[in-house]
Amino acid sequence: MLVIRLQRVGKKNQPFFRIVLAEKTAPIKGKFIEKLGFLNTIKKEKKINAEKIKYWIGRGAQPSDTVYNILLEENILKGKKRFVKIKKKKEKKKEVEESKEGIKKEEKNETNGKEVKEEKKELEKKESKNEIEKEQKTKGEQKTKGEQKKEEPSPEKPKAKEDKENKK
Repeated sequence: MLVIRLQRVGKKNQPFFRIVLAEKTAPIKGKFIEKLGFLNTIKKEKKINAEKIKYWIGRGAQPSDTVYNILLEENILKGKKRFVKIKKKKEKKKEVEESKEGIKKEEKNETNGKEVKEEKKELEKKESKNEIEKEQKTKGEQKTKGEQKKEEPSPEKPKAKEDKENKK
């Protein structure tokens, strides 16, 4: 598809635009088919080849919104102006920074989520150990002195260990 659009060719801080016919997929500063005019915004000069523009529009070329509005001002085309939203460089930078911040926050949340899960597991382990210790303490207090003596290891166990050592 062919498009009639502006191509910036001016120096830094000195905008100068060509009105060109190009393939829609072609790079803006790249290859074009035909030069149809120019626009100098500093000196406020315009030169537009109306015959060629009408010819290419008749062949199916579509003007960009900005070129369409310029052609309306020059009375080459008739109709209503199209709304053109111009993004400033600052807005673009903000959008890029916001998207980077969003990615960083997601990464932090993922790593924090892993750390939080690990911390929860550790706390659960500590709590279960504390509960076991408390239960053992309460059971130990409830036992009578006689029961505690029964639980103490008998002198026979060390003899059994000595017999095993002698066999080796």
